[in-house]
Amino acid sequence: MGVYTTINPATGQTVATFEEISDAELQEVLAQSAAAYRSWRNTSKAERREILTRVAQHHRDNAEELAGLLTLEMGKPIAQARGEVELSAQIYQYYADNLEKFTADEPLDISGPGTAVVRTEPIGPLIGVMPWNFPYYQVARFAAPNIALGNTVVIKHARNCPQSALAIEKTLTDAGLPDGVYQNAFISSKQVADAIADRRIQGVSLTGSERAGAAVAEVAGRNLKKCVLELGGSDPLIVLEDADLDAAAKAAAANRLFNAGQACTATKRFLAHTSIYDAFVEKLVEHLSAFEPSDPTNPDTKMGPLSSTSAAEEIDELVGTAVSAGARVLLEGGAVEGDGVFYRPTLLTDVGPEMDVYREEIFGPAGVVHRFETVDEAIEVANDSPYGLAASVFTEDMDQAQYVAESLETGMVWINGTSKSAPDLPFGGVKRSGFGRELAHFGFNEFANKKLVRNPRG
Repeated sequence: MGVYTTINPATGQTVATFEEISDAELQEVLAQSAAAYRSWRNTSKAERREILTRVAQHHRDNAEELAGLLTLEMGKPIAQARGEVELSAQIYQYYADNLEKFTADEPLDISGPGTAVVRTEPIGPLIGVMPWNFPYYQVARFAAPNIALGNTVVIKHARNCPQSALAIEKTLTDAGLPDGVYQNAFISSKQVADAIADRRIQGVSLTGSERAGAAVAEVAGRNLKKCVLELGGSDPLIVLEDADLDAAAKAAAANRLFNAGQACTATKRFLAHTSIYDAFVEKLVEHLSAFEPSDPTNPDTKMGPLSSTSAAEEIDELVGTAVSAGARVLLEGGAVEGDGVFYRPTLLTDVGPEMDVYREEIFGPAGVVHRFETVDEAIEVANDSPYGLAASVFTEDMDQAQYVAESLETGMVWINGTSKSAPDLPFGGVKRSGFGRELAHFGFNEFANKKLVRNPRG
């Protein structure tokens, strides 16, 4: 059997290990989820709302303990960890506050006699396969709307954040969520497939790699189960000639290096108009260089370590291969010697379509900058990627901004800003970034039965 392990990436020390559960124990988890669904779906909206409100408060009441686990397990700077706990609390509160609105019957304007109403109802037990980069937030945006709706949830979390995973389960339980409505399960990839195939499970949501997403989608499709996939991105940031360069460079660097660059919506590709290219690059290098990876427990630290040595090795390979093929280094970063997995920011240019870094996601503190002549050329380069998650455009011309926003093949576009999550903003992408949406009312409806009730005499 495999293990889930806490390894402090700031020191390299193994802190704790947890064994995978057995197949028999997984069956118990699924049985409990199914049994809990039968009662939870019939629990009053008022009670569900009250419990979700308490879940939000428990996040806030235990913020220091919860944030400390993020810093310990994946190296998130403590200030950012506190922010993630607060954002998670906001998501639970948002769905508590909007539960009545999102489940309200929707009368239809029909041509025939009588009435027709669409009801929003739960569909049953769900599986969530979660990543390590935002352990609480990723779970909240899947679990909160579905618990509010009346579904039950089983979570398979990432192997390197088991204590955070257990802390989520405890937080929800302590807030009064009934047994079985939310369960953490330390299971293997094979057990995930078995769980998706199980007749009691009605859907699955995954945030992770393309490979994991393809595997989950294959099993879900074969078993006719609904799935939502968020698979990362290679997000472009376009700087037009009239942009505020100081604001663009500052935002670009902060977005690229938030969470040590380990964010699916972090900007990976910077595109600057040729007339301001040199000035923008100078400012971007200056801002990137100001991020020195250091002790994540220090409240002043802006960038901590990477999550693992394998993460650093993947970045080294992508950067090294590009340089060997002719890419030029504008800012030379790389691994810092000593304990922990600290990695300085890196910036490349002269990157061509034949290089992997031209289109692929770099999941860490490295990026690529391109020069363009026209807006349409920038759009073409930005869209020349298998991914389509988020994008940004900086300009003072709102007509141009709107044109770029409408032309980009992404699920989200930010004008004069970079991607930031909020409970009332839908999150998701297109192309190989996945499908489906989380957050806002869109996330509430992904695993809902939109039931038509037709009464010709009504």
